[in-house]
Amino acid sequence: MKTIVFDMDGLMFDTERVFVEAWDYAGEKIGIGKAGYMTLKTLGLNRQKSQEVWEREFGSGYDSEALRRYTKEYLTDYYANNRVPVKRGLYVLLNYLKTKSYRLAVASSSPRWEVERHLKDAGVFEYFEVVVCGDMIERSKPEPDIYLAACAQLGVKPEECWALEDSKSGLVSAARAGCTPIMVPDLWQPDTEARQIAAKIFEDLEKVKKYFEGLDDQSKGNGC
Repeated sequence: MKTIVFDMDGLMFDTERVFVEAWDYAGEKIGIGKAGYMTLKTLGLNRQKSQEVWEREFGSGYDSEALRRYTKEYLTDYYANNRVPVKRGLYVLLNYLKTKSYRLAVASSSPRWEVERHLKDAGVFEYFEVVVCGDMIERSKPEPDIYLAACAQLGVKPEECWALEDSKSGLVSAARAGCTPIMVPDLWQPDTEARQIAAKIFEDLEKVKKYFEGLDDQSKGNGC
């Protein structure tokens, strides 16, 4: 299999921790207290699904528009003064996969403007043939739609694709689509179900690179 679909937040970039800070800030601004813990509750979900989780947590009476406004205020200030935080091993993994002619895509629940900005700011946008985002599909992870869309745009079968994920909803989405999921945990650590779904679990992307190196060496040894 020479096709890999990447998640983004928490997998390529350490943006989930930035969101913890942003939601702590926004939550205090609107009077619900530090709300950074909601990052764990909404990992891998698009905006619509995340909204449903927020309403279950705080009811429909909290000021969702103000929350978004203060969240954007914090993030705008953060990224005006900081580069997007890149996860360990991202560049070495992407460079290796490029030299070995892997085909790469992104399947992220974040909105398109945010995904493209982070990819471009980190200088990795050109590595990916296809980018599918949360506002480009109807059903969020853990439904399989985003992975099915990425595979369709690549013109490959899901069973021919690896999926790199850090969240449970992402793992489930990839598995339901028929991809082979690899987990690189970030804020959320895998439970029993996640360990059953993931084909492999690695602590960082450098370990993922070594895994694919081993697969490629094995293929050479088999005359492939």
